[in-house]
Amino acid sequence: MTITVSIVYSPGPRQVFEEQLVLDDGATARQAVMASRLLAAFPALDLGHAPVGVWGRKAAASQVLRDRDRIEIYRPLQVDPKVARRERFRKQGARSTGLFARQRAGGKAGY
Repeated sequence: MTITVSIVYSPGPRQVFEEQLVLDDGATARQAVMASRLLAAFPALDLGHAPVGVWGRKAAASQVLRDRDRIEIYRPLQVDPKVARRERFRKQGARSTGLFARQRAGGKAGY
């Protein structure tokens, strides 16, 4: 019996590598990645340090796949999301973000 899975990797913003594979039943996420053209297309990709997920949930490389699974290879974050949010808030100021963005005419800040 065989299963069909897709491998997805985004090397940069608005760039997507996607490939459909037909594998034997019981194949793991690592076997799927090795069977794809991903490593040939992106030789600099280090699978030892790249986290892998199935349908948006982190998964081990040894996870057994099911039919129609979507294996995603994640690239590392360049900026911590908390730091990025603080920087955006600092640049925009308190008046244009969060509760203070839309206020009634003549209303107090935050209402």
